[in-house]
Amino acid sequence: MAIRRIFVANRGEIALRVIRSCEKLGIETVLAASKADLGSVPARRATRTVCIGPAQAAASYLNVPAVVQAALGTGCDAVHPGYGFLSERADFARLCENEGLVFIGPSPDQIEAVGDKLKARAVAIEAGVPVVPGGAAESLADALKLGREIGVPLLVKAVGGGGGRGMKLVEDIDRLEETLALASAEAAAAFGDERVYLEGYVARGRHVELQVLGDGAGKVVHLGERDCSVQRRYQKLIEESPAPCLPEDLRDALRMAGVRFAKHLSYRGAGTVEFLVDVDRSEFYFLEMNARIQVEHPVTEEITGIDLIAQQIAIAAGEGLALEQDDIRLTGSAIECRINAEQPARDFAPSPGRVAEARWPAGDGIRVDSHIEAGSMVPPYYDSMIAKVIAHGTDRKDAIDRLRQALSGTSITGISTNIAFQAKVLADAEFAAGGVDTGYLARLGAREPTLFEV
Repeated sequence: MAIRRIFVANRGEIALRVIRSCEKLGIETVLAASKADLGSVPARRATRTVCIGPAQAAASYLNVPAVVQAALGTGCDAVHPGYGFLSERADFARLCENEGLVFIGPSPDQIEAVGDKLKARAVAIEAGVPVVPGGAAESLADALKLGREIGVPLLVKAVGGGGGRGMKLVEDIDRLEETLALASAEAAAAFGDERVYLEGYVARGRHVELQVLGDGAGKVVHLGERDCSVQRRYQKLIEESPAPCLPEDLRDALRMAGVRFAKHLSYRGAGTVEFLVDVDRSEFYFLEMNARIQVEHPVTEEITGIDLIAQQIAIAAGEGLALEQDDIRLTGSAIECRINAEQPARDFAPSPGRVAEARWPAGDGIRVDSHIEAGSMVPPYYDSMIAKVIAHGTDRKDAIDRLRQALSGTSITGISTNIAFQAKVLADAEFAAGGVDTGYLARLGAREPTLFEV
């Protein structure tokens, strides 16, 4: 079917990103905006903007009936959920489809299959994709038995969520009972699902994910992997593609495993299969699949020249997947820094407020995805990310040099940001060498006591 008007059910930079691709495709957009976002850049850029509720996300961006009714009431053909908010809510995708709206994303059944971490593990095992030893913890007795089989250290993880919430490290089996209770309570509060499971703990791991596109009928291609190992409290800060310092046989095996997983689901649309690479053993394990566009998708777009949002729309419209694997060429290296409105010196506390000045970099190989300009308000109700600065170079060193130069030319006043912190990370020798694991930032902080005092 021809999609003429898309309801953008999100805010911030991803809303603006979707609107820009729609403009290129000649598609009208209707933006859902809370009262706090009615004056935002995306609200002014969309063909039309409708208010869907007050500032609090629960009463606006997460209000499923209100979003669907707004899409129907404005004559939209389709809904793009972006990332976060309703993007991985199967009930939302199902309601859209029941009401005759095209959901630009995977099917509700696919969202359910990968949104539940235990179901996703089962799919991985069926598809012959390696998983970390572990399993369900339905009772304390089962958990203790499995914990002793796995051995400590081990992780307790939430079945229904991510981002580090509901995740706890167990280093003493005698502490497993209380840790299970803590993780379960945290998971229930964050995701409305108290279920947890156990996995073996990998001491030195890298977070490497594979971008895939599927047509929903079994055809799947990959667009290379991204390394997202620079993390603080399980939150990604810097992402790059391709992943540096991976043995080529491991890289090839990881790519094939990700495609195999998506094919097993007959996956539809854009998705990311995430892996944990064990640095010491040079092995990889399936972590999860994110059934949506990712924050870090620009680095993949930069090295492939492929508009992932346009691909999502084409697949959702029933046009299939025109790309063949041999059509996809990975050129150079791209690195992205997330710019957040926060105060590193105060344990990265959010820094909402009005932006006095916003000076973004420009130049060869530089891309900025942001909804912020001078005078913009950064509300206290949502995620603190205000921009992504991306550099594409002929190789990794070139990309790093360009990104460092770009950050030096970036200035945001009126609020605090993590720009200086990101510049320090890019200048570090261990990062420059490539292949850091997820414990890297903690080590850097120990070596550089002033790292967070910016």
